Amino acid sequence: MALNLRLIGNAVRTTLRLLDRLSGSASGSSGTPPGPTSVPPRGKGPAARKKTAPSRAETAARPGSGAGKTEAAGTYPGDFRGTAAVRYAPSPNGLPEPGEVVWTWVPYEEDYSQGKDRPVLLVGSAGRYLLGIMLTSKDHDRDGRHAEDYVDIGTGPWDRQQRPSEAKLDRILQISPADVRREGAVLDSGRFSLIATALRTRHGWT
Repeated sequence: MALNLRLIGNAVRTTLRLLDRLSGSASGSSGTPPGPTSVPPRGKGPAARKKTAPSRAETAARPGSGAGKTEAAGTYPGDFRGTAAVRYAPSPNGLPEPGEVVWTWVPYEEDYSQGKDRPVLLVGSAGRYLLGIMLTSKDHDRDGRHAEDYVDIGTGPWDRQQRPSEAKLDRILQISPADVRREGAVLDSGRFSLIATALRTRHGWT
């Protein structure tokens, strides 16, 4: 009886092993323990490829990410409307003085936020500003409507092409000394006196 039980037990164990092997072959298993789950290399997975948009603070702090530099609007104090004293005091001291032709940024009359560099004759001062009149190479002598607004001053080193220039009398510019780009020349006293007479007649200057 004990032998029969042992034989039956061996048969059952053999049958279970056979069934286990058959089951492993059907599922494609090799019968070996599964290895560790593979992890994608760092930087290769979907999460690593996803980029995060920079914040506004990071963008603002990044050099070259801002808008192009522009001329600051509202810094021009406006054209001079009062009366002043004509001055002629050119001096080779490196500072802009009345009687000298300098280059500076001149705003357009219709829009003070825009303009361009132009030669300007300094004719006096008011408070912390120098007073100047714009020079132009355009001939207005044949324009009867505006001829009285200009005075011919001839040629000078402020114009590299040596074109005859005219001084525009109907607009007096207020210029900060720090905004003067460079000195162009000194206008001789004879030609400056023509400008002085015109300013006294037209604007009541002293």
